[in-house]
Amino acid sequence: MADVKIAVMGASGRMGRALIRAVCETEGAVLSGGTEQPGSPAVGADLGTLAGLEPLGVVVSFDANAVFAGADAILDFTAPAATVGFARSAAEHGVAHIIGTTGFSTEDEAAIAEAGQRTAIVKAGNMSLGVNLLTALTLKVAAALDVDFDIEIVEMHHRHKVDAPSGTALMLAEAAAKGRGVALGEKAVRVRDGHTGPRRAGDIGMQSLRGGSVVGDHSVLFAGNGERITLSHHAEDRSIFARGAVKAAIWARDKEPGLYSMIDVLGL
Repeated sequence: MADVKIAVMGASGRMGRALIRAVCETEGAVLSGGTEQPGSPAVGADLGTLAGLEPLGVVVSFDANAVFAGADAILDFTAPAATVGFARSAAEHGVAHIIGTTGFSTEDEAAIAEAGQRTAIVKAGNMSLGVNLLTALTLKVAAALDVDFDIEIVEMHHRHKVDAPSGTALMLAEAAAKGRGVALGEKAVRVRDGHTGPRRAGDIGMQSLRGGSVVGDHSVLFAGNGERITLSHHAEDRSIFARGAVKAAIWARDKEPGLYSMIDVLGL
């Protein structure tokens, strides 16, 4: 079977460069292109050189449609507005869309779901194997414990992250809510300030910390009377997300249109 032709959107960013390296390191994948916004100094640069590799003879383009035309799949860790546009273009071109972007609005989610009716989309708040195992464990533990165990999710990221809670924290919170058989929107508590009164039974708390160069730390705490269970994952390198995204692109090449997750890709 021919290699999967993969393009990287937002190729010059930190995650974009990690994605380029991951594609080049993965058997069965070949880098077909990459994009940046018009006017970016990266436009015209060799993608290999951009990622600290040997030149690849493939350059950064501002013409997303031309990049789509030469790809089987795109990797997208950009920004919500850009990702929604890419989802529509991916659907028009029949290209698999791997989405690691976070911070979507309800309207954005609806637009992506609509695009998923016409092409395969793999969307996850986190692409790493470890975090997806953590998500599966969170669902199982939440289902096993009753509301006498309070659930709190704590996440920390680098100072440059622009959305909170993180997409991973939301993914974990959704898993906890599903395990409890409740709607997250009715139980989520994202902010506590001032005289809040006692904690309500069944709430799912989310706390966001920001600072330094932390790639991503996530913990799910189940706090009962006299005991506490903590499930944690600590990301030390962005390459874990990049490798997961490439794995998703290879997996999605022959899938029917639909909105998939990394749980599907990993068979969890």
